[in-house]
Amino acid sequence: MRNIMTAIAICATGFTACGQQPPSSANKTIKTQQKNNNMDTTKLTDSIVKKAFDAWQKGDSQAFLSFFTADAKLYDDGSPRDFQKFVKEACGHERFTSIDKVENNGKDIYGNFHTDSWGDFRTYFKFHFNTEGKISRLDIGQAD
Repeated sequence: MRNIMTAIAICATGFTACGQQPPSSANKTIKTQQKNNNMDTTKLTDSIVKKAFDAWQKGDSQAFLSFFTADAKLYDDGSPRDFQKFVKEACGHERFTSIDKVENNGKDIYGNFHTDSWGDFRTYFKFHFNTEGKISRLDIGQAD
C-alpha cells in the first residue's frame, strides 16, 4: 500500500511540474508590456517627451533616438556619459514602473524605475530641448 501511495504522489507531482512552463523571454515581454500599458501617462504633457517615453518603455531604441539630436548629451547624476552607449545597453532592459510626478512643463519625469542589473529604485529623466525642438540633453539619476 505504501508503494502505491508513493507512486501516486510521484505521479501527481510529475503532472504538476509538466503542466508548468518555465518563464520565457516572450512571457516576460508580454508581462512587461502589460505593466507599461497600464501605467498612467496622462501626466506627460509634453508631446515629444511622451513619444520618447513611450519608445523607451517599449524598448524601441531607434524610435527613442529619433527624438534626440545626433550629438545629444547624457548626464547620470551629474556626470557625463556616452549617450549612444547608454541607449544601446539600457533601452529594452530598463523602464519606468510608475510615474510619480512630472515637472518643468512636462520635461522632467520622476518615478519608480526597474533595471535588470540594479533592481528597482526611484529615478528621474530630465529632457532638454534645442531651439529646433529636438532633445539635446538627457539628465538621469536617482531621485530622493
